[in-house]
Amino acid sequence: MKTVCLYFEIHQNIHLKRYRFFEIGADHYYYDDYENERGITETAERSYVPALQTLIEMARNNAGFFKVAISLSGVAIEQLENHAPNVIELLQELNETGCVEFLAEPYSHGLSSLVNEECFKEETLRLSRKIKELFGQTPQVFRNSSLIYSDDIGGVVSSMGFKGMLTEGAKHILGWKSPHYVYHCNQDPNLKLLLRDFKLSDDICLRFNNSSWNEYPLFADKYMDWIASMPENEEVINIFMELCAIGIFQPLSSNILEFLKALPECARQRGISFSTPSEVIASHPSVDAIDVPYPMSWTDEERDTSFCLGNVMQREAFDKLYSVADRVRICNDRRIKQDWDYLQASNNFRFMTTKPNSGGMYRGIYDSPYDAFTNYMNILADFMNRVNNLYPSEIENEELNALLTTIKNQGEEIEIKNKEIVRLNARLKKLEAAQPVEEEGTKPATKTKRTTAKKK
Repeated sequence: MKTVCLYFEIHQNIHLKRYRFFEIGADHYYYDDYENERGITETAERSYVPALQTLIEMARNNAGFFKVAISLSGVAIEQLENHAPNVIELLQELNETGCVEFLAEPYSHGLSSLVNEECFKEETLRLSRKIKELFGQTPQVFRNSSLIYSDDIGGVVSSMGFKGMLTEGAKHILGWKSPHYVYHCNQDPNLKLLLRDFKLSDDICLRFNNSSWNEYPLFADKYMDWIASMPENEEVINIFMELCAIGIFQPLSSNILEFLKALPECARQRGISFSTPSEVIASHPSVDAIDVPYPMSWTDEERDTSFCLGNVMQREAFDKLYSVADRVRICNDRRIKQDWDYLQASNNFRFMTTKPNSGGMYRGIYDSPYDAFTNYMNILADFMNRVNNLYPSEIENEELNALLTTIKNQGEEIEIKNKEIVRLNARLKKLEAAQPVEEEGTKPATKTKRTTAKKK
């Protein structure tokens, strides 16, 4: 039986302010607070709130049948908590319906998976703890920023204990294969991969309101007919998109919400179910490994990382930023840690793209990719000075590596001791529970002894 795995991403970029060269060393605050509050509030009102209310209604009207998956970046969670807490409340209300699975991703929505394994692991586990705190779920499935994936990244994700990962069903990777099966990482068969059907996903998030599209207008019954008509053995249909596609990319006036509400009933009539990523992974065996030697993503026609690392400016900014990654990782300065999260966000690098097909792309406060590069590098220069003041650049890599090794070893020793403490506490409780039974068993024996002595 065919099943639809529906997934939405929630991420909101932190807007940087105009930062001049002469401010380096004098001003350590890098953000446009007005634009950040305006951006997240507007997105919440136009997209997140009506979209989540619709998903809650769909879950209640189709209890046990409709399922959905959602992931939030840590950066988005912070902005929602500060400026739109009602969105967090709606997510918790959706969680109470039992229809949603929350996934893990890098806290910053950054690119650490491409360059620094330890940094990548740290922020992924930090986001997992935040999801557990907010929704009571421990994520079992991972999605990377912009669905970036490669064989090496899959190996790291598997080592963190995740059972599955979402990525793009890119043609240059799949070739003749279909994205409608479960695959696995070629470095570890235990990590299953769910591949996005980019055509069906883009039909909703990019083309739904396009009156020049030959399938316009798109109705739920037609959409489900497309899925039902696929070959019988192609059972897993992965539809992944950003949540802001509902209300921002596709305005509410396009009747996108009515389209979504009709999907469960149209699916039920055609014998099509809905599943969360974990349910798909548990019920469908992998048919094959896929080989991805170079990173792919869900962005642009190329489906690679050229959207963020395609020109010299982007690579220069990327290399500079991650040159201090290990120093930031061992520091305890809360402000530096927070700035590190915000500066890593992939949107900062995308503003610098010079790709021809990005001509109409939103660039925030920037007039051009060169303007974005200059402003970012000014901020990065000040940030790196602050980091180097804590851990001077004169410290050789060998010394820093030794320090990192010491910290890692101490962490492992603490973890071993904590496990030993848990084990000993459990043993102590067993002994305490058994103690009264032993005392009761000894009393009758003593009494018998005394009685025998009296008789003698």
